Amino acid sequence: MTKAYAEHVLRLLVNSTVQDVSKKEKIGYDEVEDIVEDRFGQGVDWSEFKSMLTVGIDEIALKKGHRDFATIVSTRTEEGKNRLLGVLENREKATVKAFFLSIPRDLRDTVQCVCSDLYEGYTEAAREVFGENVEVVADRFHVAKLYRKEVDTLRKKEMGRLKRELAEEEYKKLKGSMWLVRKDPDTLDEEERATLRLLFTYAPALFLTYALGYALTKIFDTPQTKTEAEERIRAWIRLVKETKAEGFDRFMNTLDEKMDLITNYFIRRQNSGFVEGLNHKIRVLLGRCYGVFNRVHLFQRLSLDLGGYEQFA
Repeated sequence: MTKAYAEHVLRLLVNSTVQDVSKKEKIGYDEVEDIVEDRFGQGVDWSEFKSMLTVGIDEIALKKGHRDFATIVSTRTEEGKNRLLGVLENREKATVKAFFLSIPRDLRDTVQCVCSDLYEGYTEAAREVFGENVEVVADRFHVAKLYRKEVDTLRKKEMGRLKRELAEEEYKKLKGSMWLVRKDPDTLDEEERATLRLLFTYAPALFLTYALGYALTKIFDTPQTKTEAEERIRAWIRLVKETKAEGFDRFMNTLDEKMDLITNYFIRRQNSGFVEGLNHKIRVLLGRCYGVFNRVHLFQRLSLDLGGYEQFA
């Protein structure tokens, strides 16, 4: 098989399946997989990297029902492109640490920031391998997901109460409030604002929690130093306690325990947005290929999909 034909097959595989390419080219399924294996091997080629300023780490379920988790490690190049570094067999700290240690020392020394969720297995592995000179950042969107979940939990509780207490016609006026509570209030039109005002008239406790959640988002949106951010977040915690707002008790414990990781975001304002984008691509790939449960094959297919046709320019 010529190199030109192998690259032709790889081009066909971008956004397609091994089975489809096998049928189209009238070659064996295993032969297609061998072409991918020859091109991408068993893992990342570290020689392709000059630096890895930001490393992202997250998990994804390979099977429905949040089962069979794999840890995805990736980076963003200086050109702004996402590159897959590894698909790890589990989310245990020892596994993640061993992978970090497998990165050549000269590349490890270029890392400035590691973005993760709040899982200690990830953050502690990063700290132990990369040391104090590297910022380990709790991704702001994972943090936001936690406090927005508390707002949504209270919304569900209040909507259940209002459904029992309000007349049917009056309750219908609150239709769509789930999405309105979740949307950025600055993007709401006047009709949507009116629906929210009616909801908050009937549920003042929800309004307080909603307003405090929005205030915390504004803190993250505002450029400031790590020290300034911590002062404002601690002032926010005091305000929640003083107003006795519902729903934030567990989240405030997380803030207190993980304050250093969370406020590291304000140093470079780095986040795991590129990791979430990669996770979306993985979900699409899993759906298209009816599941890819072999982690080596998943690494190879993702490397192909991320690089696309430019791999063979």
